[in-house]
Amino acid sequence: MKEELLSILEKNSRIDFSELAVLLGKSEEEVLTQLSELEKEGVICGYHTLINWEKTSIEKVMALIEVKLTLQRGRGFDSIAERIYNYPEVKAVYLISGGYDLLAILEEKTLKEIASFVSGKLSTIDGVLSTATHFILKKYKDHGTILNKEDKDEREVITP
Repeated sequence: MKEELLSILEKNSRIDFSELAVLLGKSEEEVLTQLSELEKEGVICGYHTLINWEKTSIEKVMALIEVKLTLQRGRGFDSIAERIYNYPEVKAVYLISGGYDLLAILEEKTLKEIASFVSGKLSTIDGVLSTATHFILKKYKDHGTILNKEDKDEREVITP
């Protein structure tokens, strides 16, 4: 039940508990107990809403920042990652493979604010060797959801 429950919630965290119970073939009480356990164990870390900001009047700029580190004795990636993710501008930080060590996702109102954060805060952290900034120009799919999906006319064309 745990894996199926998590899969359903990942697609729709607003699903009604009674509907969830029916889908899983369990009672609402069993579902609520399982959810509570998953939250206490830290498996479920939060519930989020995916917003297509392009359809609002709110200006947001997102950027992916690759960060190359030089590690010092006794300090690992975790301590530098923690310094980075504690900034409110930073929405996510990942340890990655390849030419860079960390990937940070930033969100600000302007390109200038992101550039200022990278040069004034991120690049000055002890152990940060270099950064590469990639601005997100358009999102096509996010968290498994296709954005800006055009409604297709599925009516059959009838010609005389």
